Amino acid sequence: MHIRPDNVPPGSWRLPSILVAVLVLIHVAAPAMLPALRYERAAVLGGEAWRLATGHLVHADLRHLGWNVLGVLIVWGLFAREYTPRQWLVVLLASTAATSLGFLLLEPGLEWYVGFSGVLHGCMAAGLVAWLRSARDPLTWLVTGLFAAKLAWEHSMGALPFTAGSISLPVVHEAHTYGAIGGLAAALVLSRRPRRGRASL
Repeated sequence: MHIRPDNVPPGSWRLPSILVAVLVLIHVAAPAMLPALRYERAAVLGGEAWRLATGHLVHADLRHLGWNVLGVLIVWGLFAREYTPRQWLVVLLASTAATSLGFLLLEPGLEWYVGFSGVLHGCMAAGLVAWLRSARDPLTWLVTGLFAAKLAWEHSMGALPFTAGSISLPVVHEAHTYGAIGGLAAALVLSRRPRRGRASL
């Protein structure tokens, strides 16, 4: 595992910086647009397909946004060098698509959703796949096991107590599973291509 800050070149932060800027700007500049941008099952089925993407870019409040921005920084701090910018875009798109399609096809009772946590779990899953390919040391297995245990806990017991108590809306833990599946699928497809050493964003 290579998680030291000096192992991450400055250019690696270009993509997450743009992503964080988009999340913050949407929250600050267009709060009144939240009802038109969030995932709403009825609206999507009525033809408003953009909500399948924009629902992941809007947040319920500043605390919700802050947790997801922190998540972006942590994920990139750990995994920035594992994929090229284009590959990270594939992971992001796959995680977004898997989460939204999971909602649409498997969660008919979910009326609406906002937040980036499903996509973050996809990025985490993809990063762990890259770690396992390059260094199957005890710490890598421990982090992977904790991540899998978190998803298993959420399915059997609901959201983690700390997570549920830290934001003002119910945690849709299914988003985490669907996002992780999307990130895992993207990582497995990308892993079929030969690795050319550590990539920089």
